[in-house]
Amino acid sequence: MRILAIDTTTEACSAALLVGDAMFARAEEPGRGHADRILKMVDQILAEAGIGLGSLDAVAACVGPGAFTGVRICVAVAQGLCFGAGLKVVPVSSLEALAYGRLLRGAERVLACLDARMHEVYWGCYYADPVRGLNDSAGPALSAPANVALPAGADRAGGGYTGVGRGLSAYPQLLQITGLGCDAADLNALPDARAIAQLGALRFAAGEAIDPCALAPLYLRDQVALTEAQRGLH
Repeated sequence: MRILAIDTTTEACSAALLVGDAMFARAEEPGRGHADRILKMVDQILAEAGIGLGSLDAVAACVGPGAFTGVRICVAVAQGLCFGAGLKVVPVSSLEALAYGRLLRGAERVLACLDARMHEVYWGCYYADPVRGLNDSAGPALSAPANVALPAGADRAGGGYTGVGRGLSAYPQLLQITGLGCDAADLNALPDARAIAQLGALRFAAGEAIDPCALAPLYLRDQVALTEAQRGLH
């Protein structure tokens, strides 16, 4: 199976190409210019693998939640690639990608958490699934850190949940949630296209690929910025 995955939804920008058991990948935190960087990454990994876009099975695209501009870029680039090569697309959320990366490293249940700015976080709870890669047990959601909650009984469920993502480092009080454990290295984690490619392959095999015109962003938030009143300005 040949799956190209892209992600521009957070500070990071990454692309990955899964060809059978081989993975070709690029990742960086450019700060800006995600649209230009992601296209260059795609060209680089296709050239490294020695294959053309038209020989792929599908594109797996991160649809958010995340930065509004980054989410729009990822959806638009994925659609452009798919339309041009006659491919279908597999949508994957940023929280799913973040959680799946940790599940692959041995966690059984994961709380994925990203800083949503405006004193809020994007979060969701996930567990491994052999067919789809993972499923959610809570969320995905946007809330104040104080409203993040593990599923009922998580503190008694065989070790609880493992936390991952920069939302946890932005709001350290989340680390005090009963039933949640976290390794220090996971506090800086962001979604990675390698996990998106692996999820994309599983979901393509499960028949979840869609027409690119049906690909839609997952925002969770309608408001882009705080109003002056919300920021306490006068």
